[in-house]
Amino acid sequence: MCGICGELRFDNTSPGQARIERMKTKLAQRGPDSEGSYFDGAVGLGHRRLAIIDLSSKAAQPMVDESAGLALVFNGTIYNYPELRAELQDKGHQFKSSGDTEVILRAYAEWGVDCLQRLHGMFAFAIWDGRKQELLLARDRVGIKPLYFSHTGERLLFASNTQALLHADDNIDKEIDTVALHNLFSLHAVVPAPHTILKGIRKVKPAHYMVFRQDGSVKEKRYWSLTAKRPDKKLTEQDWISAVRAALKKSVERRVKIADVPVGVLLSGGIDSSLLVGLLAEAGQKNLKTFSVGFEDQPEEKGNEFEYSDAVAEHFNTEHHRFMVPNDQVLPRLSEAFSHMAEPMFAQDAVAFYLLSEVVSKEVKVVQSGQGADEVFGGYFWYPQMHESSLEGVKRFSEYYFDRDHEEYLETVDSRFHCEDVTAKMMAELLDEVDADEYLDRVLAVDVTTLIVDDPVKRVDNMTMAWGLEARVPFLDQELIELAASMPPEMKLPNGGKHVLKEISRGFLPDSVVNRSKAYFPMPALKYVRGEYLDFMKKILFSDAAKKRRLYNPAYVEKLLKNPDAYLTRLQGSKLWHLAALELWLQQNID
Repeated sequence: MCGICGELRFDNTSPGQARIERMKTKLAQRGPDSEGSYFDGAVGLGHRRLAIIDLSSKAAQPMVDESAGLALVFNGTIYNYPELRAELQDKGHQFKSSGDTEVILRAYAEWGVDCLQRLHGMFAFAIWDGRKQELLLARDRVGIKPLYFSHTGERLLFASNTQALLHADDNIDKEIDTVALHNLFSLHAVVPAPHTILKGIRKVKPAHYMVFRQDGSVKEKRYWSLTAKRPDKKLTEQDWISAVRAALKKSVERRVKIADVPVGVLLSGGIDSSLLVGLLAEAGQKNLKTFSVGFEDQPEEKGNEFEYSDAVAEHFNTEHHRFMVPNDQVLPRLSEAFSHMAEPMFAQDAVAFYLLSEVVSKEVKVVQSGQGADEVFGGYFWYPQMHESSLEGVKRFSEYYFDRDHEEYLETVDSRFHCEDVTAKMMAELLDEVDADEYLDRVLAVDVTTLIVDDPVKRVDNMTMAWGLEARVPFLDQELIELAASMPPEMKLPNGGKHVLKEISRGFLPDSVVNRSKAYFPMPALKYVRGEYLDFMKKILFSDAAKKRRLYNPAYVEKLLKNPDAYLTRLQGSKLWHLAALELWLQQNID
């Protein structure tokens, strides 16, 4: 994984080398190993490298094929690149490097944009086609890798994070995007592409590509869609269990084999990450390193899951590392973690991933993580609520998921940001687009392809890459997702959710892990807001910057402050923390 950036001019001028360099400074932690730039007429490309596959200089970027007029910057990993390489060699292509970057370049030379159909992995990349005078931006199927851009009549800027864009051009429109603000406060900080919280910055949609021509014209197209239809052949429960186990095992193994550096596992103690450890051990992985993080308890909630992660580590004889974070160390590092967020995030565990990644990056350069299992296999408590609900349409979704109904949103923000219920309208359209057999199938498909992108997936990418650590997510493997989407709800919802994963785990994982109830990453200090954390949020919300911005309705802020613990979202997040988190991010990035 790496950091990428670039500029394409539409006004017959050349891109500024200084601008590319400024963007690269804001991508340095994503790629600490080396850096490079490329300029050709109207285009400039920049790259910061995290060397994972083919550690030699032959795989350095930007990667250029002068004879074909192509230049590439790439962030991610292509897990089927050995097979593609062999196919391309059979077609006469010659390779100078042994990694996946050159495979993308040759695949584009052979198949054009149709090469996206053949790439299996996580990726965001840009290819400059000098012969066509056009720039291709592309993003993987479920948006594991980020790709932001700013587009005006004079130029296009793109980068792996928003900070690089803001640092490159002081004139980017930093006004709040009202649609994004409504999404943010309805969907616990999720702002689906193409929007971001800032009007002047957009992001490439997952499973889409965009082609920008030097004349300023743009073409956008979806290259993959997730369907949720049952297979023609009726499968038994054991058939499903066997199929999912085989697909997950393949996904886990390909994510450890495709690396020229050691790969560890972030082990929470839940079924998801524990299965990753078990399947790697079963595959013969030696000296497997596992990592867990925990926090201090609160009276209402335990702050760590070490009893479970310890049991898994002992069961599979891993080299286990536990990291306990005292509460008095969380607050001083909170702002630091926020400075690495490409977009504002509300999740309690963002700082946890940030602090854990700092420790893990000293041991390995690649980790596997269990993100996505709950969304793919129906692990959250709101899925059965939706499945059993008699409500109709988008109300069946919003009643159990939205952080705030539209009326409360209007109460939350200043009247300058009032609008229609754009989030409900968007969700209705997304749910209707899915080719599915049942309502829950639609929900899970939208979660996997849209909502998860801007919550756990983005959080893991941002917080790990802040320390030059690559996170791989086997549960978001394309083939596994497609298999799970075809699976009926009765294979997902029983036994508290993720039924098929629990059946795979019986007799394979420690009983204590299999039989435990669903837990959520514990960070009590940001859920039960009190003491110095409450003081911290007050300081942000009553700062001169917040008063000048006038983003929130003062009466709503005062209402939450009177009793913060009484105002939690349907998914048990602190509404007060939501307000403070967004204001903190804005102060760090646009003030």
